[in-house]
Amino acid sequence: MLRNLVTAALGTAAFAMGAMTFAGTAQAEYPERPITWIVPWGAGGGTDATSRMLAGLMEKELGVPVSVVNRDGGSGVVGHSAIANAAPDGYTIGTATVEIAMMHHAGLTELDHTAYTPIGLFNADPAAFHVSADSEYNTISEFLEAAKAAPGEMKSSGTGQGGIWHLAMAGLVVEAGLDANAVPWVPSKGSAAGLQDLVSGGVDIVSCSYPEAASLISAGKVKALAVMADEPLPGLEDLPTVKSETGIDLKVATWRGVAGPAGLPVEAVNKLSAALETAWNSEEFTAFMADRGFGKVWMDGPAYGAFMAEADAANGKVMEAAGLTK
Repeated sequence: MLRNLVTAALGTAAFAMGAMTFAGTAQAEYPERPITWIVPWGAGGGTDATSRMLAGLMEKELGVPVSVVNRDGGSGVVGHSAIANAAPDGYTIGTATVEIAMMHHAGLTELDHTAYTPIGLFNADPAAFHVSADSEYNTISEFLEAAKAAPGEMKSSGTGQGGIWHLAMAGLVVEAGLDANAVPWVPSKGSAAGLQDLVSGGVDIVSCSYPEAASLISAGKVKALAVMADEPLPGLEDLPTVKSETGIDLKVATWRGVAGPAGLPVEAVNKLSAALETAWNSEEFTAFMADRGFGKVWMDGPAYGAFMAEADAANGKVMEAAGLTK
């Protein structure tokens, strides 16, 4: 009887251990619970809209909820810090934007691209330069010549002090051989506010992406002069590049990608990147981006990581030349 009891006990223990092993294997399968997606900008903007679209599409691939949380503030520092400081377990990711390649140069934070695990780039839009529809300037060369003739008289806008569109304008002016303040910058709460100031006559030129100005261009209130890209934008072949118009080979763009804190497990990175790429390739996302005029660009994790490093170095040089570093 004792032997039977021992045998039974051992059998029960073996079964329990087998069950625990199976349960442990099942629990290790990523993802097994909801994922939080941090957006370092406010609700309703381009970063928020594109991130929410992708999060919804990725849920289908990952099989768990992907909840978007806006962590605005500090010119992007608050949200980017929340992503970098999250537990590196794959359950907190976020949208890393061009500002991560600028903020530390401006003295706003010590964070840079090395604080993140890149998952994939999904969007990039180059800077373009816009004037009011009734402006006397029809090319970017004409505008720069006028700025040289009357430094300090014409004002520019498009975003806050030291933002990506400020960098584009300051870089253009410096590369044209002028002082960084030859076209004074008027800070605004984003491109929409800057464009409204342009239409009302408060400023003379606005730098921002073409999609951000598209509605006012269609309404006949604004005209685009040039774009900072290697080639003309698709469907806008008549809009010259800054390089073709002036010879200035400077490219500044806003971009958005998905990243997690440094040290994410390889399994999580692979699954997240695959789900992001599938979402990026979907008809829903393609139509969404086309309807809003956003540039649809894809890079996988390693390519995105190299891109962030290059952008960090390039932006730092332009910011230093423009007097925007601290």
